[in-house]
Amino acid sequence: MGVTYDSGALIAAERGERRMWARHGALLANRTLPTVPAGVVAQTWRGGSRQALLSRLLVGCDVEALDDDQARRVGSVVAKAATTDIVDASVVEGALRRVDLVISSDRGDLEAIATATGRSLSVQEP
Repeated sequence: MGVTYDSGALIAAERGERRMWARHGALLANRTLPTVPAGVVAQTWRGGSRQALLSRLLVGCDVEALDDDQARRVGSVVAKAATTDIVDASVVEGALRRVDLVISSDRGDLEAIATATGRSLSVQEP
């Protein structure tokens, strides 16, 4: 099982929350590279020196691009879930495809999207 970070995980890291950094360090020590969908990066990145911690976290992650095939799968998830949140849908689509645990502060929305696809999703707080 891998791990996918949603925006709540990135925000927790940016705030310097010890629990999030301890979790991230443990994943890297176990050679588990967390995945961050590119849309999640766009949702949280504002640039500048104030995001040094976020930049440091992202160096230890695999930022997953949204290519044509995945975009179509995400679009199908959006339709099934009757949502307009492309970023949440991309988090769910990727995590389900990889069988990942999701680290997010948005558990309810992500689980609802997964349920609409007929699947369940494991989500933990950052």
